[in-house]
Amino acid sequence: MVDTSNDWIVQRVGILQRHIAPPEMATSDLAVEAAKVALEQRGIDGAELDAILVCTVTPDMLFPSTACLVQDRLGAKRAWGFDLVAACSGFIYGLTTAAHLVSSGSHKKVLVIGSDTMSRIIDYTDRSTCILFGDGAGAMLIEPAEDGETGFIDFNNQIDGSGGDYLKQPAGGSRMPASAETVAQRLHYVKQDGAQVFKYAVRKMEECSRELLERNGLTVNDVAVMIPHQANRRIIAAAAERLGISCDRVVINIDQYGNTTGATIPLATRDALRGGKLKKGDLVLFAAVGAGYTVGANLWRWQM
Repeated sequence: MVDTSNDWIVQRVGILQRHIAPPEMATSDLAVEAAKVALEQRGIDGAELDAILVCTVTPDMLFPSTACLVQDRLGAKRAWGFDLVAACSGFIYGLTTAAHLVSSGSHKKVLVIGSDTMSRIIDYTDRSTCILFGDGAGAMLIEPAEDGETGFIDFNNQIDGSGGDYLKQPAGGSRMPASAETVAQRLHYVKQDGAQVFKYAVRKMEECSRELLERNGLTVNDVAVMIPHQANRRIIAAAAERLGISCDRVVINIDQYGNTTGATIPLATRDALRGGKLKKGDLVLFAAVGAGYTVGANLWRWQM
């Protein structure tokens, strides 16, 4: 459908495979499955949740929110929640929000879910986007740390709306409602200026992470593992080089999933745990850059 090859894709972005949800499976379906895994690992059920945050740019529909659909299917009768739209930085924004809800003392169990079916908004005749994105979901349960332990340390989240035109889905909102013309012009798909996004992502992922470390009196040598958003292997490698952190301490799994937007951080964290890269007591740095532009970094002391 497009002028490309497996070798070109692997060389340019580092992706070997992507996963595509079947037509009958929506973002909420993926989110529920991820949530069930997280709850089962913790040994609790949905009734114990206080809040559910679904980080996505591909909701089942504009309203009701995907969080409402997930809450109902999980039986989370006590929980409130909402969808958080921050593109590829969404999960980091969700972690930041959940950490503050818990640290305030008002919440004990906040479920953060990153879930996206990007295949539904990708133009498979556009080489600049169709090779990048896949579908997926992941979830984390945020709870108070034990006495004497530190979990969430700090965050550095930013937005820069001047870059809004470089990565967007033009039609479908109040600015450009759906019509026969917008469908014919393929304006309900992701549009990207890859060169602009690449340069901005490399610079801001490094700057945002460095600022966060310096503000907390830390250096990259203190970081056990960096878990970045999985947009492009070359972006991750370039940002890591600028930051001065060795690649063996950076989780890269884009080869297995492609860019799953809100799901990349939890999926990469799962793989870091399984691979022994992330252990109890480790200092972990999460970082992402997404459409908007959105930028985010979190520091956590892993306690599981």
